[in-house]
Amino acid sequence: MENDRRNAPLFWSVIVGVVLVDVVTKAIAVYALVPQRIPREVIGEYLRFTLVYNPGAAFGLHLGDKSRWIFTILTIGALYILAKLYRTTRSGDWSRTLALALVCAGAIGNLIDRLRSPLGVVDFIDIGLSPDLRWWTFNVADMAVSTGAFMLAWVLWGEEKAEGVQQAQAAQAAQAAQLSSKPNEI
Repeated sequence: MENDRRNAPLFWSVIVGVVLVDVVTKAIAVYALVPQRIPREVIGEYLRFTLVYNPGAAFGLHLGDKSRWIFTILTIGALYILAKLYRTTRSGDWSRTLALALVCAGAIGNLIDRLRSPLGVVDFIDIGLSPDLRWWTFNVADMAVSTGAFMLAWVLWGEEKAEGVQQAQAAQAAQAAQLSSKPNEI
């Protein structure tokens, strides 16, 4: 099931668009939200902009002094696997193409930060219900990775389910053919 070029415009335009929005919003955050860790309310306590640098990965996962390079290598490995998945995507499978593009774009956006700055990935979107009940601070790239990962899981689950149905139908057809080829016994 080799991919032809029909998926490429969607795949590459999503990647370029998300990476550009991510880079621009992070640059604005770094410029406008200094000093860091000072929340600026946008919609009360529900949405704030707070500049933080995350030297680790999603949800504050941190692996010590080498986090930057460990997550850089893991990201490059993940991008390689995602590229292989993209190459096996059926032509015209827009949902799988979009999901893969979102995950790739988010990974590239955060990879740019890791390579550019020893401080870590720029995060600035801060949501919560109160000062004490907050989600982890994140960025546009994180939103793309999360959305794309959920979409990809859904798409792959659907593909697996469809494959199971096809196998069951093939088994039933083979069984019916086998029964019809036997002479009737009385």
